[in-house]
Amino acid sequence: MADPHYLVGLELRDRLVVVVGGGSVAQRRVPRLLASGARVKVISPSATAVVEGLIEPGGRVEWVRRRYAEGDLADAWYALACTSDPEANAAVVAEATRRRIFCVRADAGELGSAVTPAVGEHEGLTLGVLAGGEPRRSAAVRTALVEALQAGVISDSAEPAAPGVALVGGGPGDPGLITVRGRRLLSRADVVVADRLAPQRLLEELPSHVEVIDASKIPYGRAMQQEAINTALVEAAKAGKFAVRLKGGDPFVFGRGFEELLACVEAGVPVTVVPGVTSAFAAPAAAGVPVSHRGVAHEIVVVSGHAAPDDPASLIDWPALARLRGTLVLLMGVQKLAAFAEVLVEHGRPADTPVAVIQDGTLRDQRTLRSTLAKVGEEAVAAGVRPPAIIVIGAVAGLSPAP
Repeated sequence: MADPHYLVGLELRDRLVVVVGGGSVAQRRVPRLLASGARVKVISPSATAVVEGLIEPGGRVEWVRRRYAEGDLADAWYALACTSDPEANAAVVAEATRRRIFCVRADAGELGSAVTPAVGEHEGLTLGVLAGGEPRRSAAVRTALVEALQAGVISDSAEPAAPGVALVGGGPGDPGLITVRGRRLLSRADVVVADRLAPQRLLEELPSHVEVIDASKIPYGRAMQQEAINTALVEAAKAGKFAVRLKGGDPFVFGRGFEELLACVEAGVPVTVVPGVTSAFAAPAAAGVPVSHRGVAHEIVVVSGHAAPDDPASLIDWPALARLRGTLVLLMGVQKLAAFAEVLVEHGRPADTPVAVIQDGTLRDQRTLRSTLAKVGEEAVAAGVRPPAIIVIGAVAGLSPAP
């Protein structure tokens, strides 16, 4: 394996760069050389219309209308050999080597003394990528980096974020489904308060100096009191830090996000809310289950299943839900699934109503159980379904993209 190239930025302002060849390579290189402030001499019997259009009397581009000749690199700081003639390119490189001028050979990069990186720009940043002689790879990485900067996946700010709190919806589980703004703010956090359903791989990407506070609310297990979460956020902001409350799904969809917002407002702490992709819709979509479909369902009701139907604390009118004909999406309902199915059937929903249970939606271990209201309680237990899972009840759960 050849030694890697040394990547460096050249100061070419008011310095001569000789470009031998006036074809498509010169057409790509000359504009950037001009943008760097260089004086450019193009040596070629002919040139593309774009290159010719850059040449103005008294301008920074000189066109010598002939083939290359020994001595053409005199006074040059940098050279590019980009003709269609390998022998001419080799001669240019040979002269550059004798004169100790770095030279790019376009037709055989390994034979030159310099290589041109794949270059991208973003808000004052210039990115150069070298891939050891694999131009397509370097171009692909360059493009991906620029797109990531534009999307906010990569932070380009060295300035610390102002003290405050951001309530960020992390999406349904796949780290690629967090919003652009959510990922940008997460990259600038000093403190991250995350729960069990937040995309865990996003936490792995955090720099080592970021303090991560576990706010997991594992169903029917240990829990961090909401008051303690509120306090952690407020105290971090008052200590001059930028805190991100990273949640699964959307902060305001059964996520207690509004409680945290109120706590910040009451404490005089600046707070930003970043909506997230809710698992109520994303998990079914990932499993090929539409929560609505023309001619099948004209209503979608999202319901919390943390309280049983007969629990005095429940705010849900289950008899009314049973009379609906559309889609019912049940969150946090695995443990009491049989009871929910029973009360719906009891109050009029047909026992053969299709049900889809999507476990670990959007993640690698995602799996889907298809059943009916009459059987789903028993079949979910037999299949070992566990939280987190989204339960879709209605005719849409019987639809399938498979032929």
